[in-house]
Amino acid sequence: MPFSSLGLSAELLRAVSEKGYPEPTPIQRQAIPVVLEGRDILAGAQTGTGKTAGFTLPLLQRLNSATQGGRGHMLRALILVPTRELAAQVQDSVRSYGKYLPLKSAVVFGGVGYSPQIDALRRGVDILVATPGRLLDHMEQRTVDLSQIEILVLDEADRMLDMGFIRDIRKVIAALPKQRQNLLFSATYSDEIKALADGLLSEPVYIEVARRNTAAELVTQVVHPVDRDRKRELLAHLIRTNDWKQVLVFTRTKHGANRLAEQLERDGIRSAAIHGNKSQGARTKALADFKRNAVRVLVATDIAARGLDIDQLPHVVNFELPNVPEDYVHRIGRTGRAGKEGEAMSLVCVDEHDFLKSIERMLKREIPKAVVSGFEPDPSARPQPIFRGRGQQRERNDRQPRRHSDGGKRGTDQAARHAGNNSRRQSSARHAPDQRRNGQGFRGEQLWREQNTYGNSRAGDHQQADGNARQRDVDGNRCGAVDGNRAYSDRSRGQGRGHSSGGAQHKPRHAHGSPHKGEPRRRREQEVPALFGGGNRREDR
Repeated sequence: MPFSSLGLSAELLRAVSEKGYPEPTPIQRQAIPVVLEGRDILAGAQTGTGKTAGFTLPLLQRLNSATQGGRGHMLRALILVPTRELAAQVQDSVRSYGKYLPLKSAVVFGGVGYSPQIDALRRGVDILVATPGRLLDHMEQRTVDLSQIEILVLDEADRMLDMGFIRDIRKVIAALPKQRQNLLFSATYSDEIKALADGLLSEPVYIEVARRNTAAELVTQVVHPVDRDRKRELLAHLIRTNDWKQVLVFTRTKHGANRLAEQLERDGIRSAAIHGNKSQGARTKALADFKRNAVRVLVATDIAARGLDIDQLPHVVNFELPNVPEDYVHRIGRTGRAGKEGEAMSLVCVDEHDFLKSIERMLKREIPKAVVSGFEPDPSARPQPIFRGRGQQRERNDRQPRRHSDGGKRGTDQAARHAGNNSRRQSSARHAPDQRRNGQGFRGEQLWREQNTYGNSRAGDHQQADGNARQRDVDGNRCGAVDGNRAYSDRSRGQGRGHSSGGAQHKPRHAHGSPHKGEPRRRREQEVPALFGGGNRREDR
């Protein structure tokens, strides 16, 4: 079935032909006609199967058909995505597919300046691609008008929910017209997404071109069992012996990504790291160098598991298995895209056997195992605990939902959390040497794991990593100032833009210097653990 049979205009067919796509993918064949009819959609498909074109092409045609001469450019379509990289990718697709149409588009995300984005919005656009946090900032500054939105697209909606954007999404939706077309596209098709769809979509068409949470069939998967302290050595061995020219490697933590990239550089393998603590300029440069083969290895956290479209990427390596099984699908989905074959390897130590079982249970299949000669794992090795991060935080939020400004207690609760952070951080700094030596405590345990995986580290490395782990990288504008004892943000003080009421003034310490004096012990026990789960760890807003 050619694209011409889907009812697309000649201008769009010309742009598609120039992209070199001979025929639509399954998700495109099913989604494009339904979107052209103006109906709501809840669509799920394997990553790398063309979901972006599935909503971009019909969206462009509907907007172009409804354009009236002399009205100028007015924002009529909003595309929300979870990460900066995905926002840039979707914007590129909108521009390339709509190059022969009189429509204008813009993209807004964090980590870059406001002025260029404000200028683009003031000149007028028809389509806006945005991350939720930066869009809210523009809404608060009244630099964007959403009153004429006709089409709303939530791309990678499950990832946005997982990153804690649900409240931001609801705020955006509340500012939109009631009558509009809603499109939900996602690589995974979870029950949570269906729950969101029930309150958002009107008589939607459900499209699922493959069983939920499945990996692409063109990706060859294999597990290499190895001891935890020989992972880096095995990775370097595989890269050299197989003469890999382009490898995307995933780690579990930002600090781990930096350390692994530095170690590979010392091994003579050109590498770069990309994660949420990197500036947008550094992330863009690292990705550009990787695409043009200036570096052989790009080490990334799960920020890169969505939205990176690297042409014919041959190899993906899970240096550490993800905490969340669904993230495995998105990681290996960076290869085997657009009908090309790919290879995904996972270096698994004894500590990660439970993670592997969860992934195989989700995939409903066993991943083949292959021991590399010379790197046989020690059968007597005992598993050590692994910090589970996001999964732990999700469970804690289920048990202790945070209060909001409508209850008048948001500022008070957050003030207590930040106050508790002072005493806990000081205690952590005092006991860091013992924790690091014994492998005990939250940071001590995590650092002990990283030491055994990446090599020895100095006490200074621990303190720096300990500070970085507590500073959220939201989008370069709401990140609190960190002075060694405190990490405040506009929102926690209840004094940020658009928050002049609804929260108590921030009083982080008691008059006598104790951050918790007079506070019930049970409350402190509830608040302090939340500090070390990191709240909603948003790498992008």
